[in-house]
Amino acid sequence: MNAHARETHDEGAARRVPERNLRAIRAALLPEEVGAFDQEFRAIMVEATESLDLTPLTAFVERWWRVAWSSSTDAAGHRAMPATAERLQRGEHVPTRSWSELRSQLGA
Repeated sequence: MNAHARETHDEGAARRVPERNLRAIRAALLPEEVGAFDQEFRAIMVEATESLDLTPLTAFVERWWRVAWSSSTDAAGHRAMPATAERLQRGEHVPTRSWSELRSQLGA
């Protein structure tokens, strides 16, 4: 374990949960997500500099932390999410779990 992540245990398997800081978040992203992160970060920093308001940066960190958490704890599931969402939007049956079942599995 390093300074950028902490381990949690779920059914005996260690998962890496990134800390809520830019370096840890970026390090936890999948390679295909890093470019979008960098591009949005640059735009947010310009906005924050011009407006003298860090609110957009705070929202950026929280949003990308969730992406990093998802991609670092279940890369295959994370990669499958867009296709699953499309199937749901088309009205197809997609096996799902209840929120309480998922929370239990995650140890929450």
